[in-house]
Amino acid sequence: MKYWKKLSATEQDARITEALKENIDFKQNTSLGIPASKLDPIVFHDEAAFLKDTPLLRCYVQNPNHIGCHTLGDSEAYFKGTQQIEREVIALLCTDVFKADEKSCDGYIAAGGTEANMQAVWIYRNHFMETYGAKVDEIGLLSSEDTHYSAAKAANIFNVRRYTVPVNKTSRKIDASGLEKIISDAIRDGIKYFIVISNMGTTMFGSVDDPDVYSHQLEQHVVQYRIHVDGAFGGFIYPVSEVASNINFANPNVSSITLDAHKMLQAPYGTGIFLVRKGYMQYVCTEEAEYVSGMDITLSGSRSGTNAVAVWMILQTYGPYGWQEKINKLLTRTGWCCKELTKAGIHYYRHPQMNIIAIHAKYVSAEIAVRFGLVPDTHTGSPSWYKIVVMDHVEMEQLKEFIECITTNAVPA
Repeated sequence: MKYWKKLSATEQDARITEALKENIDFKQNTSLGIPASKLDPIVFHDEAAFLKDTPLLRCYVQNPNHIGCHTLGDSEAYFKGTQQIEREVIALLCTDVFKADEKSCDGYIAAGGTEANMQAVWIYRNHFMETYGAKVDEIGLLSSEDTHYSAAKAANIFNVRRYTVPVNKTSRKIDASGLEKIISDAIRDGIKYFIVISNMGTTMFGSVDDPDVYSHQLEQHVVQYRIHVDGAFGGFIYPVSEVASNINFANPNVSSITLDAHKMLQAPYGTGIFLVRKGYMQYVCTEEAEYVSGMDITLSGSRSGTNAVAVWMILQTYGPYGWQEKINKLLTRTGWCCKELTKAGIHYYRHPQMNIIAIHAKYVSAEIAVRFGLVPDTHTGSPSWYKIVVMDHVEMEQLKEFIECITTNAVPA
């Protein structure tokens, strides 16, 4: 590991304190033209004694704005201290987690996985149009039927046609023959360029797509394509639990990756991450944002630098080995639950390297679903599946109680 180290609370405090000193101090510096300030001191007491021991809250109070992308070009100098922490987070994730060559990727802390997925579609749409002269109606978006709804949202907003790829209902893997038909149909529709969203942990099943299944089929048709990996859920699990994974920047077919730090990493909500190979972010530079140093190059525009600091703190608190221990604990609990479901003859789906269990709805009564807070695959009709997500707060005692209830009420296959 080049960037991912375990740091003590004292070491983190010192690093964040130094970064905040490099940011603008609205009390000490003259700054007449910035349309922002620290949090309102009448409401948020910036002199409270407890702030000296809580660097993240000090960061919230100082309210750094991380508009732009700080891994390339210029950035607003007023917040250069915390911007550097964001650069460190992006470098750590790209290099140490997703096996990129040093300084070969850009990225930023987004408002969530939905934004990060949309950023990818925006970039590749513009890339195809500017590089190859593509028309919008010649660009298609490929994603599986298990893909997060942000794919549909992105297709709608950026006006590209979406094609939904079927999956095997048992393995949840991409149906290769179905993919072939979808691609052939899209080409007959006039699609010449493909944006792919490949999953690293789907929302309902935790299933993982092999991006090379997409690349193999698309190369057979000799078309231009770019693959974006949606690792909003699996991005902080799968690279740890599956060390032989090909879903990273060592795979030349992968161009960008989404992460959600507010899921497994337990960062504050509104903390997604977008990682992309260098040479792509420029396709969404908004040149009209001339008053912003370095221009605006992200979908969200202004965003809180504190979220970047939160991600940095979590990663440095655990270090790579501490994080692996945490993931292994969750996978052990997930495996125990699956073993008990199997013994009871209850049908479910679980990717062996993930911490989501999707149980066939026929085994789950309404009372059990409510009692244990299970999530259905639909709220608008009759569910086919209910899922368990073994997060940090899910204890073995709770899983044992759930198993006792569901096995007592299980419906015969």
